[in-house]
Amino acid sequence: MRIVAGTLRHRNIEMTQLSTTRETQDKVRGAIFNMIGPYFDGGLALDLFAGSGAMGIEAYSRGITEIYLNDIEPKAIEVCKRNCDSLGIQKARFYNLDYRMFLEQAKEKWDIIFLDPPYRIDTIEEILRLVYPFLAPKGLVVFEMAKDSIYPEKINALELIKNKVYGIKRVVVYKLRS
Repeated sequence: MRIVAGTLRHRNIEMTQLSTTRETQDKVRGAIFNMIGPYFDGGLALDLFAGSGAMGIEAYSRGITEIYLNDIEPKAIEVCKRNCDSLGIQKARFYNLDYRMFLEQAKEKWDIIFLDPPYRIDTIEEILRLVYPFLAPKGLVVFEMAKDSIYPEKINALELIKNKVYGIKRVVVYKLRS
């Protein structure tokens, strides 16, 4: 797997090889970033279910200043650390927590929050309710889910702005209303 665009374009990243993790393929990652804006001028990004860290690393490559990578699987966080080390990313923070525990201790406001929980987790609305207080003004939530998932059009101050299906995966993008 490789980084699609930005300062780290074409650089390879290691995959987790875990049965509990689905890596977002290069093509889909590229399409997601085309939906949300291909490049950024700074900001913070959170990859709450990081896996290999591909989404956060891609955002960093495209101009995000600092990435926060969290995953409940210790091996996934080890892979995230190796990927960031091999790419020379110094502005990355790593957490090995359940997503609820991570959010309970979080104090930051992120410009982009990437969500790709295991598809067996049927708590889309709950996760959205938990993350929305941590969005910076005009922040985005990019939520990857099974294509037949039920998701809200609006929840709290989040409003659905994009919805696209890629094979077995649906990507929905929410924006924090200002």
